Amino acid sequence: MQIGYKLATEQYGPRELIRQAIAAEAAGFDFVEMSDHYHPWLDDQGHSAFTWSVLGAVAARTERIKLVTGVTCPSMRYHPAVVAQAAATMALVSEGRFVLGVGSGERLNEHVTGTGWPSVAERHTRFREALEIIRLLWQGGYRSYEGRHLRLEDARIFDLPAEPPLLAVAASGPASCRIAAELGDALFATEEKPEIVRHYREAGGTGPGYAEVPLAWAESESEGARAALASFRWALTGWKVMSELPNPVNFEAATAQIREEDIRQRFACGNDPQRCLEVAGPFLQAGFDRLVLMNAGPDPRGFLDFCDAELIGRLKQLAAG
Repeated sequence: MQIGYKLATEQYGPRELIRQAIAAEAAGFDFVEMSDHYHPWLDDQGHSAFTWSVLGAVAARTERIKLVTGVTCPSMRYHPAVVAQAAATMALVSEGRFVLGVGSGERLNEHVTGTGWPSVAERHTRFREALEIIRLLWQGGYRSYEGRHLRLEDARIFDLPAEPPLLAVAASGPASCRIAAELGDALFATEEKPEIVRHYREAGGTGPGYAEVPLAWAESESEGARAALASFRWALTGWKVMSELPNPVNFEAATAQIREEDIRQRFACGNDPQRCLEVAGPFLQAGFDRLVLMNAGPDPRGFLDFCDAELIGRLKQLAAG
């Protein structure tokens, strides 16, 4: 069991993200997971720094904590050759502490290059091809690839780590779970559905399972719920909405009817560790063993102190069971 801290690039500027990562290491977290967005979910969040620059700075300012992208889309606005090179460099810079989390993307971030937003079936095909290209380049030497959607011509990554980074693949249904099992080393999910892990295992996946646990730490339940409603209500829309809307203004409209009561049902709001364990429990029961604590509350420093003193140890005890 490992416990991670979510670095929300949509919620905080790059220097603050670096400070939070350093503080997360001091608080005893095993890893930090950083989103890789071009746009925030909501305009009120107000940030969206380039994740790979921040990752390099975090690697230079930390010693022990692992670094995970949660998640990068390697098949649309990035070509997989670029992601393969970036991940190899991060593995070297971090001295083996980097995990490449990947997914098939959201329209919010990937439409910006003007190439359109394909169907789910095409996105899965592109994603599979992207992972095959990444794996190919990590083998070393000059490589070429000819797919239905993606191509690679006579490319070589010169700086490769002795062991390639762990590849954690985001999945939500049977098709994406098969991709995760066949081409990944680990599973990544945002929902506590047992069937996600089951589909992954049935497809032959044997790696660890990463999942994000929704929390909103504050001095009171109401304060936490208000903060989560203001900036994290997008998390209640579900993947079919989250993957399809093009801009923050669309998420503003799609979440206009979400209430504080809805937030309280999904998030552990306030400062009660028992409520946090109640929200985390279903993820553990579903089979996830890499829990990422995603704080939607207004005080990240207070949350980190709370995790250090009250939560990380209890979560590991609960997992040990």
